[in-house]
Amino acid sequence: MTLNHLTPHAIASELGDRIKAARLNANLSQKALAKKAGISLKAVTNGEKGKSTLESLIAILIALEITEQLNFFIPKQEISPIQLMKLQGKERKRATSATNKKVKSKDTPKW
Repeated sequence: MTLNHLTPHAIASELGDRIKAARLNANLSQKALAKKAGISLKAVTNGEKGKSTLESLIAILIALEITEQLNFFIPKQEISPIQLMKLQGKERKRATSATNKKVKSKDTPKW
């Protein structure tokens, strides 16, 4: 299933369905998964509905032993060599705003 054109709610629901399928493939009940993950039964239920907190989602992934999927879900982002040169060894903390670069049009009067 392609997630490109879905709403955030639809994507969250799809992730919940995938978590449920992974739980069933591991032959775990919701209660057993909650105990193994160290979270409440309600947190597992919410996770399967796509309404989980990030920490609960990660606890579920750890309990299901599928955290390696996170490398495919959100791969680690590297800074481009050009950005690295601009930073001159400093760590990047913010993105630049496009509004800071005001372009003067030909119609702008020079006072």
